[in-house]
Amino acid sequence: MSAPNVPLSNLRAVVILIVVAFHSALAYLASQPADPFAFDAAPYRWIAFPILDQQRWFGFDLFCAWQDISLMSLMFFLAGLFTPASLRRKGSLAYLSERWWRIGLPFLFAAGVLSPLAYFASYRATAADPSAAAFWQHWSALPMWPAGPAWFLWQLLVLSTLAVGLHALAPQWVQALGRLAGTFSDRPLALFISLSALSILAYVPLAMIFTPWDWTSLGPFALQLSRPLHYVVYFFVAFAIGSYGIERGVLRPDGPLARYWPAWLAAAVASILAWGGLTSLTLAGWASSPPAYRLAAALAFPPACAAGVFCLLAICLRLMRTRHRLLDSLSANAYRIYLLHYAVVVWLQYALLGVRLGAAEKAVIVFVVALAMSWAASVGWMRLAPLFSDLAGKRAIADQLR
Repeated sequence: MSAPNVPLSNLRAVVILIVVAFHSALAYLASQPADPFAFDAAPYRWIAFPILDQQRWFGFDLFCAWQDISLMSLMFFLAGLFTPASLRRKGSLAYLSERWWRIGLPFLFAAGVLSPLAYFASYRATAADPSAAAFWQHWSALPMWPAGPAWFLWQLLVLSTLAVGLHALAPQWVQALGRLAGTFSDRPLALFISLSALSILAYVPLAMIFTPWDWTSLGPFALQLSRPLHYVVYFFVAFAIGSYGIERGVLRPDGPLARYWPAWLAAAVASILAWGGLTSLTLAGWASSPPAYRLAAALAFPPACAAGVFCLLAICLRLMRTRHRLLDSLSANAYRIYLLHYAVVVWLQYALLGVRLGAAEKAVIVFVVALAMSWAASVGWMRLAPLFSDLAGKRAIADQLR
């Protein structure tokens, strides 16, 4: 692994820890209603919050709000970052075929098998008849097929396909994007401003039309209405950086982004607090809030997101430059952990509903056990089925070069 890739590989390990922690905490948010959501009642909020425990802690609301701002954007960014090198190495057709095997097929498995398994626990929390047969009747009657966190995969597959088309049909545009990214190599602040501006154009109009939180679904294909173009921006900005070269661009470990990581940490905290304060003005009801409040909250999201992404990038580039056996293993297994952990998390939260423990204790138990089980399952999967290592996808979240 080359020197520029070590901190980014370690970042992937950090990201999957955050993902598991985020889902582990969702059952214990103080902002959620006291009673669990009815399985058959629109707008089906149990899709996002499968289990609601009576034990709550407001600290988890702050943590989950922070991660909701920037976590998925960072994942799309990491995916786009290594796409140009993979395309150059494999060619368009081979890369697209590999994307189907590594992303498309696992999406079908996660949506078709793992998602119903996870949401069976959510159904049992409110069902009069908790049997599997009754669950399947209710599940089949839903107007969509909830896929859980696997929504990320189908959107990533679409973006990967767009990248293939750009690489194959307009290679001069790829080169131009790389040259443009090169102009920001020593100017992370200018890149931050540019990324925030592009995100404002992509996000704010949709947030004003649809609200920042609404989702829509067609079968298993879920989409957060305010963010699809925002994720396109992050994927292709990273694609441009990767086209120029990670080792000589803004993400090099000895660059100014890494050197000034404390400033990016401060910027992330300040911008997220600003977003939180402005968003709180609209919590009584987005549609009924004054337009100025809605616009201010929507405008606060893009810089908060960019600052959060740059903060994690800078910290890992500066402070996580060395390899460690556990981080290497966690990074290599990150994609399979992403696929497997959610069902474990939801069933653990369900199992702890009647246990007399505080919210923090329960969340820690869920996090530790879910991470250990999904990590162990991933390692065991690879040891028992080495021929399917490519299918399992070591590099789908961040297409690390080996």
